[in-house]
Amino acid sequence: MFQFIKNGISEFKAFAIKGNVIDMAVGIIIGASFTGVVNSLVNDIIMPPLGWVLGKVDFANLYFTLPAADGTIYPSLEAAKEAGAVTINYGVFINQIINFVIVAFSAFLLVKAVMKLKTIKAKDDTKEAEIATKQCPRCTSTIPINATKCPMCTADI
Repeated sequence: MFQFIKNGISEFKAFAIKGNVIDMAVGIIIGASFTGVVNSLVNDIIMPPLGWVLGKVDFANLYFTLPAADGTIYPSLEAAKEAGAVTINYGVFINQIINFVIVAFSAFLLVKAVMKLKTIKAKDDTKEAEIATKQCPRCTSTIPINATKCPMCTADI
């Protein structure tokens, strides 16, 4: 049993030290921070002018109150929540959809940029490999640029 635990701890250390796990942790931390920035962008920058254009509407306060037995009407979402009324908060849902679209678009742009960088790097690596090799004049195999004898046909170069 002790050996099982010891092996498990060793495997976990090997897993945790790998670069992928550290990269993932950094990504999660940055993603959490990015979420706060996007929430502020939507709630403080995008939604106020959008609400103003649509007739001075605060999307965060758009809701339906499900009918109560006494027929009470609440002036705001906060008042309805304080009274314990059952509400459908479609304004908050609209805000969350906008948050999602911004995060998804940002992720798309990030992935697109990374893929472009990988393509550029792959082209550079290919050019570097081409420069470091030459063709054997006898058998046309690819050989290192400094080779004096072809490893395929043993011709002197």
